[in-house]
Amino acid sequence: MPRVKVYSTGVCPICEKTKSLLTKWNIRYEEARIDLDRDLLKEMLEISNHARMVPQIAIDGKWIGGFTELTEMHMEDELDHLMEDPE
Repeated sequence: MPRVKVYSTGVCPICEKTKSLLTKWNIRYEEARIDLDRDLLKEMLEISNHARMVPQIAIDGKWIGGFTELTEMHMEDELDHLMEDPE
């Protein structure tokens, strides 16, 4: 099961960029489409302290923020433990 969860919608270009980067970095993720499932929206609001913008990202169940925070963590090598060997 992926340790990264990306809360997104189907019309969010930054969500697509986030998912593309995670794939490029060989980090598995689970996408939670809040526009299709109201329970996932509630979950996102709870985990993110009521953030309303997407994407919102959680690692191991802990909210880290959005795209900016994810890229900052990558630049600081804080995501290396999540990377998998390419198949």
